[in-house]
Amino acid sequence: MAELLSQTEIDQLLNNVKSGTESSQNYTSNKEVIPFDFRLPNRISKNQLRTMRNIHENFAEGFSSFLVSKLQSIVNIHVTSVDQIYYSEYVLSVPNPACLFTFDIVDTDIKGILELSPELAITLVERLLGGNGYGSKSTNLITPIEQKILGVVVERIMGDLQKSWQMIDNYEFAVDRFEPDVDFAQITSPSESVLLVSFEISFGEKAYLMNICFATYAFDTVLAKLSSQKLSSIRPAKYKGTTSEEIVSSKILQADIPLKIEFGHATVTMNELMNLKKGDVVKLKTRISEELKVKVEDKVLFFGKVGVINNKKAVKITHKVF
Repeated sequence: MAELLSQTEIDQLLNNVKSGTESSQNYTSNKEVIPFDFRLPNRISKNQLRTMRNIHENFAEGFSSFLVSKLQSIVNIHVTSVDQIYYSEYVLSVPNPACLFTFDIVDTDIKGILELSPELAITLVERLLGGNGYGSKSTNLITPIEQKILGVVVERIMGDLQKSWQMIDNYEFAVDRFEPDVDFAQITSPSESVLLVSFEISFGEKAYLMNICFATYAFDTVLAKLSSQKLSSIRPAKYKGTTSEEIVSSKILQADIPLKIEFGHATVTMNELMNLKKGDVVKLKTRISEELKVKVEDKVLFFGKVGVINNKKAVKITHKVF
C-alpha cells in the first residue's frame, strides 16, 4: 500500500517545486541529449525500412549466386545498412574518381545510383578476365574497356533487383549511364533525402563495398504498396491471388524430367566384347513382341511398344505400373 503524505509534507513539497529545488534534485538526468533535425523528412517508416532490407537481402542472395558461377570462387554478400540520409551527405562519402552507374525504374520518376567501390570494380574486371583478383592499378579511373566488362555485372544487378522488387510490384530497372564523378550523377537536390542500401561483398578474406542509392522524392507509390502489405505475407505481384500450393505445383509441372526407354539387354563374355567389330549383331534377350520398359530416374513407371510416327522412332504407352 502506498504511503500517505501528511499536510505538512504536501506543503513542503509544493514549496520546493515553486522554488525549483525539487526539480533540480529529482529530475536531473545524465542521459545524453540527441539533436533532432526537423529538416530531414523521414519518408520511410521503420517497418518499411525493414521490408526494404528483406527485399535487398533477397537480391544479395541471387547476385552472390551469379558471382559464384561466373567467377568460380566463394563470394559472400550481405546487407550492412539501410538508411535515410541527405543526398549531400552521400555525395561527400563518394570517392573521386568513382565507379557509378545511374539507373531508372521504368515508367516511374524514381532514379538511383549503383556505386561499386573502385577496388571492387578492378577486382571484378580482373577476375572476369581470368585473373586472381590480386592485381593493382596506378589509378582508380575506370577505362571504357573496363566499363564494357563491368556492364555484364551491372545488367545482372538490374535483373536481380527487378526480381527482388517483384515483392512490391513488377518494376523494371534500366541502366542509364556510367559516371566517374558523383557531381555529374545528379539524381536529386542536395537537401533531399535518399535511401542508401550498403552491401559488403567478400572474396575470401577481402571485403569490398557496394552501395545502391535511391532518390525518395518519388517513392510515394512504392511506400503506399509497402504499407498495404504485411511483411509475412508479401510475395511477387504476379503471384497475387494464388496459394503457395498452386505456385509450387505449377513449377513442378513445368520441370524437365529425363525419360528412358529400355529396348533390351544382353550378356556377353569379355572375350566376345573384345572381338566385336563393325557389322556384328548383338542378340538381345527381349523379343520383338514384348513391351518395353519406360523408366524415370531408373524406376519403371510405364510399359510401351515401339513404333514409327512421321519417320521418327516412338514408343506407345500401353499401361502404367502403378
